Amino acid sequence: MIETLGSGVTLAAEEMELPGIGDFLLPEILFEGTPFAMDRIIMVRVIATVLLLVVLGITASRVKLIPGRWQAAVEWVLDFVRYNIVYQVMGEERGKRYVPMITAMFLSILVFNLCGIIPGANIAATATITMPLVFAGWCFVQYWIAAAREKGLLRFLRDEMFPKGVPAPIYVLLAPIQLLELLIIRPFSLTIRLFANMVSGHIIVALCLAATQWFLIESPDKALAFLGVGTFAAGFAMTLFEMLVAALQAFIFSMLTTAYINMSFPEDE
Repeated sequence: MIETLGSGVTLAAEEMELPGIGDFLLPEILFEGTPFAMDRIIMVRVIATVLLLVVLGITASRVKLIPGRWQAAVEWVLDFVRYNIVYQVMGEERGKRYVPMITAMFLSILVFNLCGIIPGANIAATATITMPLVFAGWCFVQYWIAAAREKGLLRFLRDEMFPKGVPAPIYVLLAPIQLLELLIIRPFSLTIRLFANMVSGHIIVALCLAATQWFLIESPDKALAFLGVGTFAAGFAMTLFEMLVAALQAFIFSMLTTAYINMSFPEDE
């Protein structure tokens, strides 16, 4: 019995077609061969953006003094970003300027992440490196603008590369490391953190559901169907976990963006 089961699992592993790198190189479905070519993930981004704008626009147009459940829920999310992210890190006076930016970033990343578990989309709009890189670029454009406005670029670079209280010989090593952190490490870490979390979750869910389909439907050995039940349960659990990761990554990205911008202000303010 054990030998039969073992050979069946081995056969299943050999015959089941696992997702490969080609599954993530999506074919173009609109405007193929032009600079405006769109694949499925770009379509997901466009549709998610339009839906987000429409929902927020309709909500704003129907605002009431005494909010209903939907308006209260939307206001709770907006207040969460304002008070628990922006004002908590930057303070109210300094943070007012950045509330619209951080709110737009948080909601966009949240909705894009959740596309990975929405039937029909089935992939997070942040599951390729392009979109996280755009958000990270937005963060650091604002970071450098704030630095130039509040300190001036030369003073900002001096303070970052040559912090006070450090022995002069150490600056030979410290200054290039600090410059590298400003230009490369911080935006790269923001990008990779979001991208890696979303694409890894997508791969795990895809593997679980692909295994479920093979064990329950395609496998010639129906004795292995019970394994499909297990992979389906794992896929369902990972889908729920992806919802948590989607919200958590939106929060972390927005919080780090706020913190980085705040670091460009003079410390004595």
